[in-house]
Amino acid sequence: MKNKIFVPILTIAAIVILNSCASIPKKAKPITNFEVNRYLGTWYEIARFDFRFEKDLDNTTAQYSLEENGNVKVLNSGYNYNTKEWKSANGIAKFRGDKNIAALKVSFFGPFYAGYNVLAIDKNYQYALIAGKNLDYLWILSREKSIPDDVKSSYLKIASDIGYDTSRLIWVKQDKKNPFIHEK
Repeated sequence: MKNKIFVPILTIAAIVILNSCASIPKKAKPITNFEVNRYLGTWYEIARFDFRFEKDLDNTTAQYSLEENGNVKVLNSGYNYNTKEWKSANGIAKFRGDKNIAALKVSFFGPFYAGYNVLAIDKNYQYALIAGKNLDYLWILSREKSIPDDVKSSYLKIASDIGYDTSRLIWVKQDKKNPFIHEK
């Protein structure tokens, strides 16, 4: 009897894990003609939905570099304004399919992955709108510590049209020199 119960539980667990790494909000579409090499480098977090891994952080950045096997190495960092300490987390991102489609999965904890989807990016790869696996995860990124108002408005409209409650966004302070970044 134990085996009859155990097999369906394993099957359900496998389905949940596989679906969670391929998730994207229902109305969202990752960009096509994505050029990962142009996406590499440092991005400043302009806005995000708050969640436990970035709780109380400002001056947050993401740095991306390409590994030989085609995976993207991720270094996220930020300053915890309560503890007055810099924090960082290393992760890995993998394409979920075609490398020209900006639909990836990212992991900071071993075999557990979550969706990472580039929904919008400008032609010069200076500003990006990122969706996670569902409507609880959203980021606006920039190569600089600020973003032009027209880009901000455009990205907020895209996010809103998908179903995001953009009033939940936290606008991130970028007022400290991040020791994890070797700025020019």
